[in-house]
Amino acid sequence: MIAIGEASRQSGVGIEAIRYYEREGIVPKPERAPNNRRLYSAYDVGRLRFLRKCRDLGFPLADAKTLLDLSEGGGEDCQSVKEMAELHISSVRDKVSELRRLEAALNELTANCDSGNVSCPMLSQLQTAQDHR
Repeated sequence: MIAIGEASRQSGVGIEAIRYYEREGIVPKPERAPNNRRLYSAYDVGRLRFLRKCRDLGFPLADAKTLLDLSEGGGEDCQSVKEMAELHISSVRDKVSELRRLEAALNELTANCDSGNVSCPMLSQLQTAQDHR
């Protein structure tokens, strides 16, 4: 059994995130030592590591919790996992598309910039956009 700092180091999940996960019921509250310090098992660290990997892939916390529950359910439901992943892929594609539009807009604005101008074309464009609201 290890303390929260070591569980954080081994799992890659910050101490405050671990406490948050416990408060929100995403992971069960750990055992406590006689001095009331949290004690984590290798299994607890594995759960935290699983959640971190889900979050690294961009899954919302609720989906990460669902995936964790499915992984611990014994009879893993591959179809449900696949459906969740496909929805997430669609969401990621939408975000990528939005970022490409943002990049194109910023490239267009900055392409109009000439160093040394008294009046900045980019700021003028932004001001014009604001005036039309």
